[in-house]
Amino acid sequence: MQQSQNSTEQSLYLYKEGLGKFTQKMPQIAEAYNTFTQVCFQAGALTQREKQLIALGISLATQDEYCTIYHTKGCLDQGCSETEVLEACGVAAAFAGGAAMSQAVTLVQECMHEIQQYKH
Repeated sequence: MQQSQNSTEQSLYLYKEGLGKFTQKMPQIAEAYNTFTQVCFQAGALTQREKQLIALGISLATQDEYCTIYHTKGCLDQGCSETEVLEACGVAAAFAGGAAMSQAVTLVQECMHEIQQYKH
């Protein structure tokens, strides 16, 4: 891992590294899970963009830090604006209360800032 990575890049790297190790040890489980999630995130009645916003809200509500980072990036990759991402965070907070809001005002905003810096 490079020392110049920001915290978002480090978290994404650790997730991918862990997933790779898990896949080596449990290939059938990883393959089935990856196939399932790929199908779930394909465009259908909902766009991939909408699905990323939903996933971000669920990640916040379940306090899943890695998924919060992964789906914040997914939202930005799908063209969501900062306002749309933060609005999804607000909806998550309406259901999950302060725990979701604390992640929205710290982790999500930090992640968006770091990703946007990297793109420029």
